[in-house]
Amino acid sequence: MSGVMKRMGMIFRAKANKALDRAEDPRETLDYSYQKQLELLQKVRRGVADVATSRKRLELQLSQLQKQSSTLEDQGRKALALGREDLAREALSRRAALQQQVTDLETQHQTLQGEEEKLTLAAQRLQAKVDAFRTKKETIKATYTAAQAQTRIGEAFSGISEEMGDVGMAIQRAEDKTAQLQARAGAIDELLASGALDDSSGLAKDDIQTELDRLSGGTDVELELQRMKAELAGGSTSKQAIEPGQGQPQAQQPQDTPRFDKQ
Repeated sequence: MSGVMKRMGMIFRAKANKALDRAEDPRETLDYSYQKQLELLQKVRRGVADVATSRKRLELQLSQLQKQSSTLEDQGRKALALGREDLAREALSRRAALQQQVTDLETQHQTLQGEEEKLTLAAQRLQAKVDAFRTKKETIKATYTAAQAQTRIGEAFSGISEEMGDVGMAIQRAEDKTAQLQARAGAIDELLASGALDDSSGLAKDDIQTELDRLSGGTDVELELQRMKAELAGGSTSKQAIEPGQGQPQAQQPQDTPRFDKQ
């Protein structure tokens, strides 16, 4: 059971890593890293300022203690001059206590000064690294953007990009549908021409029917033409029978009855 769980965990981590890698933008990652470095640099500068403030405060305390020590020394000298040795001793005792505080503060001052120098140097080095990282970051971002644009252009020219792939599939589908419609139209024309499909409107005719109609129409015209010729021939014969007697009756001659050839 534990082996199955480990395998499932590994698969989940692999898929999650792949999804994160697909969603990650190196430019955004670089900007985020640069922002973090700026925040760290700001913290170091704030630390330098805090140490400098503490150092300055110690310097003020040292100045005050040194003034008090000088004042006690003068008071002890005056008391001794007036014959007040007890007051002079008390003044020197207090001065000694202040002098111990001055020594301790001077030690702390040196320590703070050393820390301030270290932090200042660290801030300067960090500032140099941040500046160098910023330059490198912008260079990498520009290179990445150019490479990304070049890749997209190459994919567009080669037709392997997702957008161009969708366009290519749409064109292919349109061509397939056009070819299918053309094939269907051609098949219907062939079936209509062969008579396999009856036209319910009665308008479409095949080639044989068209030829028969043309021949039938031509025969009717020929018959009508021959009938008109026969009528004209009969009228001309009757006119010739009347003209010789100029109106006088003559013996009638038998006339041949016109015969019409049957076509």
